[in-house]
Amino acid sequence: MAKAPENTPTRLIYGFHAVSAKLRHAPDAVLEIFLTADRKDARVRKFLAQAETAGVRITQSEGDKLDALVGTRRHQGVVAKVDATRREIKLADVLDSLDENALILVLDGVQDPHNLGACLRVADAAGAHAVVAPKDRAVGLNATAVKVASGAADTVPYITVTNLARALREMQDAGVWVVGAAGEAEKTLYEIDQKVPVAWVLGAEGDGLRRLTRDTCDELARIPMHGSVESLNVSVASGICLFEARRQRSA
Repeated sequence: MAKAPENTPTRLIYGFHAVSAKLRHAPDAVLEIFLTADRKDARVRKFLAQAETAGVRITQSEGDKLDALVGTRRHQGVVAKVDATRREIKLADVLDSLDENALILVLDGVQDPHNLGACLRVADAAGAHAVVAPKDRAVGLNATAVKVASGAADTVPYITVTNLARALREMQDAGVWVVGAAGEAEKTLYEIDQKVPVAWVLGAEGDGLRRLTRDTCDELARIPMHGSVESLNVSVASGICLFEARRQRSA
């Protein structure tokens, strides 16, 4: 089992996706896993094999104790204690581990922590594989964003990059179609084929996408507006784009 020094800060993550991703990308950071005894399906068996390979101790726990531990019932019966100092996930880690077509949300210049937290919640609800943002000119995952995310900060990988255009090209090299949301685009999001691997790129409300970000996208698309307002909050727009991808993939 991985061991951390006594003074190492720890945190809790939960949900099969988040804990499995941590076991894949940073198994030494997983210190202990709490699992309900009533789950015995194939997903749990695969997960247990993964944890055993990583040498992580499994502790059986009751569901209500996990509810109290993380403050929500959305843990899916699995909670992990991890080394809080080893949080960073690389874009390549996510791209290399996908077993379905990518669905990625990219945020260009979002500086309001409430918007970031709401975007993480939307990304979690839509089953996005990651949220990507630049390290500069962006708010970062601070305490306010984590609180607003209501647990999604620990279920969706949040990846910060030093050069956003380079990260977009990395996605393109991996076969991901990069679509920028822009109000002046000729196509609507309903005309974009989102059954293929897709990354949606959204800018901050008001400012929109930066020029280099816009130029790096494979194409631009707009959300058709039928009322008097000219734009939507970035989290609302993110939800519309991501759930349209899910709708197309389930059709």
